[in-house]
Amino acid sequence: MSGFRHTFARALSSAGLLAVVAALSLPLTGPAMAQSAIAAQVAKPVSLPDIAIGSAKARVTSTEYASMSCPHCAAFGENVFPMLRSRYIDTGKVRFVFREFPLDITAAASSMLARCIGKDDPEKYLAVVATLFKQLDRLMAQTKDTLKLVGKLNGMSDQEVESCEKDQVLLDKLAADQRYALDTLKVVSTPTFFVNGQKLQGAMSFEELEAIIKPMLKR
Repeated sequence: MSGFRHTFARALSSAGLLAVVAALSLPLTGPAMAQSAIAAQVAKPVSLPDIAIGSAKARVTSTEYASMSCPHCAAFGENVFPMLRSRYIDTGKVRFVFREFPLDITAAASSMLARCIGKDDPEKYLAVVATLFKQLDRLMAQTKDTLKLVGKLNGMSDQEVESCEKDQVLLDKLAADQRYALDTLKVVSTPTFFVNGQKLQGAMSFEELEAIIKPMLKR
């Protein structure tokens, strides 16, 4: 594990991700942006393809910034997302976008694996995320072995998993997207949600999220 962690520390440092993590404690500055302007900035294409499900014509778009090492993100994925999906996403009312905001090396490695497995299939990607969240304790304690296990469950050999984790182009794109979220959208923690541009930070229950979504559907 030490060699694996050293490899990622070097890669993340060169890509600037460690600098991003260090900057998470910086205070927010500057005037508040209008909600519509924020929505436009959230919707702006980034380096990696968006993981998006639901109708592109939905009146509400909910974008989540999450870290694969975040227990609150895991709790949202297990307890809130299924209800959000069945009641709003699958019914065409809400479009859901998932974006990575890795808070540490383990989260970055996990995001990269999910990208390699999911490729351009959002459903497959989200299925990998769900598996990783269910394995969160094991992932944090035995990162390398857990990533290889998840890779194997999805038809990848150990060598293919290792090659994925050494993909500098993928890592650079992940770092660039995180930098955009930090600098432009002022994302400093996970989970952070943008619901039609309205910024929401921290753990949320389904009831809290629904109370925000319902009025937007009536506008």
